[in-house]
Amino acid sequence: MLKTLGQLLLGSIFIIGGAGTFAEPGGRVQKVEAAGLPQPRQATILNGAVMVVAGAALAADVLPKLSATALLGSLVATTLVGHPFWKEETPAARAAQQVQFFKNLSLLGGLLLVLAKNDD
Repeated sequence: MLKTLGQLLLGSIFIIGGAGTFAEPGGRVQKVEAAGLPQPRQATILNGAVMVVAGAALAADVLPKLSATALLGSLVATTLVGHPFWKEETPAARAAQQVQFFKNLSLLGGLLLVLAKNDD
């Protein structure tokens, strides 16, 4: 029961965040463009779609290791492109981005635990 609840909770942030990105890529597109990635709007929307689909699959315990792997790839890119706190010039902006960066690292840790778990 704890594994199911954990995966449901872990998947939820990807479903919500990915849906928002997919529906309204907004300022994220400029960050992706600034990182030099091709087709930044499409890449942003695709990233959101991956998060929704893989997050929902993880939450539903459908192919959890494959879902966690897809989310790892998506989240690494999101973290490096979206939250480069080391580039921020003001202490407040640096602190805000640092919180988001380390939140994402914590999510990466949760996904690694999904990958490391033994199949029951």
